[in-house]
Amino acid sequence: MSAVNSFGSKDTLTVGSTDYEVYRIDTVEGHDKLPFSLKVLLENLLRTEDGANVTKDQIQALGSWQATAEPDTEIQFSPARVVMQDFTGVPCIVDLATMREAVVELGGDPKKINPLSPAEMVIDHSVIADLFGSENALERNVELEYERNGERYQFLRWGQTAFNDFKVVPPGTGIVHQVNIEYLAQVTFTRTVGGALRAYPDTCVGTDSHTTMVNGLGVLGWGVGGIEAEAAMLGQPVSMLIPKVVGFKLSGAIPTGVTATDVVLTITQMLRKHGVVGKFVEFYGEGVAQVPLANRATIGNMSPEFGSTAAMFPIDDVTLDYLRLTGRSEEQVALVEAYSKLQKLWHDASVEPVFSEYIELDLSTVVPSIAGPKRPQDRVELSRAKEQFVEDLNAYASVDHSKVDAAIEGSFPASDPNGLTPEDEESAHQYSHSSHAPSNVSKPSKVTLDDGSTFTLDHGAVAIAAITSCTNTSNPSVMLAAGLLARNASKKGLKAKPWVKTTLAPGSKVVTDYYAKAGLTEYLEDLGFYTVGYGCTTCIGNSGPLLDEISAAVNDNDLAVTAVLSGNRNFEGRINPDVKMNYLASPPLVIAYALAGSMNFDFEKDALGTDTEGKDVYLADIWPDAAEVQSTIDSSIDTEMFTHEYAGVFDGDARWQNLPTPTGATFEWDAESTYVRKPPYFDGMTMELTPVTSFSGARVLAKLGDSVTTDHISPAGNIKGDTPAGKYLDAHGVARKDYNSYGSRRGNHEIMIRGTFANIRLRNQLLDNVEGGYTRDFTQADAPQSFIYDASQNYQEQGIPLVILGGKEYGSGSSRDWAAKGTSLLGVKAVITESFERIHRSNLIGMGVLPLQFPAGETWESLGLDGTEVISISGVEELNEGRTPKTLHVVAAPSEHSADGKATVEFDAVLRIDTPGEADYYRNGGILQYVLRSLV
Repeated sequence: MSAVNSFGSKDTLTVGSTDYEVYRIDTVEGHDKLPFSLKVLLENLLRTEDGANVTKDQIQALGSWQATAEPDTEIQFSPARVVMQDFTGVPCIVDLATMREAVVELGGDPKKINPLSPAEMVIDHSVIADLFGSENALERNVELEYERNGERYQFLRWGQTAFNDFKVVPPGTGIVHQVNIEYLAQVTFTRTVGGALRAYPDTCVGTDSHTTMVNGLGVLGWGVGGIEAEAAMLGQPVSMLIPKVVGFKLSGAIPTGVTATDVVLTITQMLRKHGVVGKFVEFYGEGVAQVPLANRATIGNMSPEFGSTAAMFPIDDVTLDYLRLTGRSEEQVALVEAYSKLQKLWHDASVEPVFSEYIELDLSTVVPSIAGPKRPQDRVELSRAKEQFVEDLNAYASVDHSKVDAAIEGSFPASDPNGLTPEDEESAHQYSHSSHAPSNVSKPSKVTLDDGSTFTLDHGAVAIAAITSCTNTSNPSVMLAAGLLARNASKKGLKAKPWVKTTLAPGSKVVTDYYAKAGLTEYLEDLGFYTVGYGCTTCIGNSGPLLDEISAAVNDNDLAVTAVLSGNRNFEGRINPDVKMNYLASPPLVIAYALAGSMNFDFEKDALGTDTEGKDVYLADIWPDAAEVQSTIDSSIDTEMFTHEYAGVFDGDARWQNLPTPTGATFEWDAESTYVRKPPYFDGMTMELTPVTSFSGARVLAKLGDSVTTDHISPAGNIKGDTPAGKYLDAHGVARKDYNSYGSRRGNHEIMIRGTFANIRLRNQLLDNVEGGYTRDFTQADAPQSFIYDASQNYQEQGIPLVILGGKEYGSGSSRDWAAKGTSLLGVKAVITESFERIHRSNLIGMGVLPLQFPAGETWESLGLDGTEVISISGVEELNEGRTPKTLHVVAAPSEHSADGKATVEFDAVLRIDTPGEADYYRNGGILQYVLRSLV
């Protein structure tokens, strides 16, 4: 309950026969000029004002928000709930389980450890499209998913039963963000606090960057790292700066033949060009009412791709209609309407809020588009797709410019859309040794499959066509357009090319229901688009392998083959290791490219094939009419589908229910598990605070340059055999084929420590021209090159603290929890940089690591630090007295490994503990220890 109510904002709202306690934002001067998203934050501060972390001054600062000023006011945001997917969510639950054991050791009741804010996890990131194009693909893929992830699922099933306010949506249900908008989100949240039923805006943070999809429903939320998510679950606020808000005005209507995907790719390109990193984007204007809720969600989903923190749509009648359609109760819909109107959160197109910056799109100007070959913002108009592909091929396969010109001019023979004959290879080889450098646009490569069928692969061949990911599978307009296009193509006798891996991964089972009701399932399957799973597949690299024969042809001939997917990310190497070029496209275009079989294809000029009468069939002949798409939506989707599919959403299938699951308040850790292990965060912890102290004798573990990201620090990707993590798995009897990825093993701290600072592109400047997770081990006389993990173990055995030196923007990128957890577990006591990314800085504090900055204008280089020094840091004890010093004194003395004549360097480093809450976390040894003591 809020301890302070400086503005007298507490009031009662009666809806029907129910009274709700509310905090009115109209009690704060300036509220009426605020954008929608900042009104939500204002209510949040009013409700959580405590005079310490949330103050009257912060609330007034938000009310008098200066739209164009650079953000400089830090506030504490308390989300209503936390939503997680299984990759990033498992460590959160591991930590909660570990806290329960720590409570027992401290003499307390383990059942006191529960999420204090409701937490929901959807298991959607573990299904892989191994099988495809067959009736049993879904069943077999789910079987394989359980075989690979049984240990993790047993643990999560225990958590589902052991914790209050923690719910798990089992595998095979849907994608987290689609389940969020279709079921979990409430828009107006209710919770009994201090005996009163309180209503407030539904807000959330999620352990997945695309949490912003729920912004389309008028719910403010975004992706955070695991430490912030854990903190929010445990009732701790998320620190943030009051952001700039970019107003995005929508006008006009989407033309016939243009999809929501085309709109979102256009918006993504516009906002990337404008620059919205760290800002909120908010859509307003007369055009908002013309944007269906599913399209709003599609746009909100892509917020990480255009770089904003959130991409908000306000609440209006479209919102209410969607809530009714998806089975929310009439009582809930009435509350949403009444509360939103009371708090001026209801969209009024006639009122133009004040924004920091303005941008506008006339929807009638949007044209069919794709994006690629490697970034979501690289939009290409479909009419130019072939031309642009041939240009882009330069970067992926050496190209004969004479052939490029021919391709651009459309002079390749129609019978051979890939263009070249084998005879071109010799001339191309000669051309490759000229000053122009590129060689050949074509490498025709013959493939013979097990069934005896043969075909020729070439650069540009579509190896994967995937209707996948939360971005579009939530959207009936594009999903039913795809189904209708499949029907039209199938009836004309068209088939997907035999080299295309065709997959359909709906975001929820409702999609399957409306495909069946519309009679479209058989046509999708006729083209190879069988359901492979309900989860996040191709978009995160869970595309599964290509057929062996195709993979061999691609790799043996160094072919630049392509993937076309209806997802949100197409970065190099992300989709499939055999595929060099990746394109985002709407679901109907995914099917069209499966029929075409190549990116080197012009839909306006090239025929997709011939019909049963031998006539050429073009895309225009099978593209569904917009009116038919809408009538199919109207006749095929009903509320009963949603209420039926979500009635037992937390129950799971027989596999889930039959998992052998531990019971009891504390988890029974399996000593043999290589997936889930008890981390050491609370080892030796007592209820009494251990005073924080200055330290001396520290050595530098890594000396790093500018823009070291959390991807450089945090373990990611596949585990290699010759690394500390690979050696650990070898020692535990895990075969290399079963190593799996760091992401799947995030619940095992032993794996994750070994992968911290192990990125193959990390450049530790303690070494000369060496890339990867290496350092100098100063515990050895000759300070040899060593794995960072191995050196860390030696330092910790000798009780030597460690320091990281860095440059500008240290810890930028995704806010990965293991970037801070791994740093702490390696024995690092302080990170000294020129500047920090905000979230990583707070994460370091949350793991008990001091964030320090060099004096203004100074760097490790300008101060003469080479990393061989012995470092002492003093002044830390002031924190024990409730004060936070502005600086700490650093002394870097030469060691036996330093060059002769090296002088001692001294400076005052700026201590970046910025709020009272952060100081509490550090005094306690970290955020988890702070929460544990406060609960016990």
